[in-house]
Amino acid sequence: MTDEPPRLPRVRVTASGSHRVPRPSTRGFALPGRAPAEADDVFSRGLVRAQLRLAIGCVAAFLVVAGALAVVIAILPELGDPVVLGVPLSWLAQAYAFYPVILVFALIFVRAAARNERRYRHLAEPGSDA
Repeated sequence: MTDEPPRLPRVRVTASGSHRVPRPSTRGFALPGRAPAEADDVFSRGLVRAQLRLAIGCVAAFLVVAGALAVVIAILPELGDPVVLGVPLSWLAQAYAFYPVILVFALIFVRAAARNERRYRHLAEPGSDA
């Protein structure tokens, strides 16, 4: 005989239909306290395009730099001659030289994305000094 507590009946919890949560606009970034207007749609599409161009540009530049680093390592077999802690220098370069490059491109991207958003805010809110 087991001493299990009696099971309670299952209860389904649902939200009532009268309290709908407003959904954000899918057409653009409406500013708080303002209805979306055609100008807001134009500005938001411009911001999205600018951010996309920035992302594609950063990825392309990173691939070029990473490819150049790989080519340099392949072209210079002398990089394998020096040994650091029992590991050839060319292996260490392949393993760790990309991280500072990633960090630099990440910083460039974040600063440029913030600049794009400041420009959008300046255009969307003419009276603000953002």
